[in-house]
Amino acid sequence: MRQYLDLVKDVLENGEQRIDRTGTGTISVFGRQLRFDLQKGFPAVTTKRLFIKGVWVELLWMLSGSSNIGFMLDNNVHIWDEWADPYGELGPVYGVQWRSWKKDLKTIDQLQKAIDTIKNNPTDRRMLVTAWNPGELDEMALPPCHYSYQFYVHNDGRLSTLVNQRSADVFLGLPFDIASYATLTHMVAHVTGLRPGELIYNLGDTHIYLNHLEQVKTQLQRKPYPLPKISINKRNREIKSIDDFELEDFELVGYQHHPTIKGEVSV
Repeated sequence: MRQYLDLVKDVLENGEQRIDRTGTGTISVFGRQLRFDLQKGFPAVTTKRLFIKGVWVELLWMLSGSSNIGFMLDNNVHIWDEWADPYGELGPVYGVQWRSWKKDLKTIDQLQKAIDTIKNNPTDRRMLVTAWNPGELDEMALPPCHYSYQFYVHNDGRLSTLVNQRSADVFLGLPFDIASYATLTHMVAHVTGLRPGELIYNLGDTHIYLNHLEQVKTQLQRKPYPLPKISINKRNREIKSIDDFELEDFELVGYQHHPTIKGEVSV
């Protein structure tokens, strides 16, 4: 994850101090891109421990199309607790938009449509999923940070994903999001008979919260380990649909990491 550490340095060296919605304050840069060749390893940060179970539980929750955090709570993942109402509802956030975007009296499963297009028309330039629904932003507990992604099928049978993110918490959120979209790319490649290609990450407001400065400086003092590999079907069973995956199917192989570094979430 040298790309990630270089980004941390970039923000520290070139960022400007800004106020923000949470009141914590940030150091921020605008407009950056990260690229990861998924054939060379799974982009899990190694200069601290990544909560990989949380990554996979959240991703499966989003893929389910649910607006309720019950599935995450059942799996002891509490990353959305601060934003949910007393009944666990978040409004029409990520998965709702991915799997059931409202149009008149119908809904559109954007992700399944993209997967079908990958299979049937792989050179199409419209294999895109968006969570940024202006008509429903006010109903969401938190507007989407990573708001769209686009697939690209290479002539050699690789599948790449381009992600757009408006706001990136470099210390806490970004490593989590990178691992999530890397996993999603592996999953979609699996069900479409392709190989994972590149994960390309476009970032808007790219920031480090002021209360995370010591944590990221600690990371920069640590030597990264080699990247691990991911297994998305460790039970070696038949998985034909994006909805067939379960938490027990995922495994991170050879993940060496430095100790956990804690940081407070700004809500």
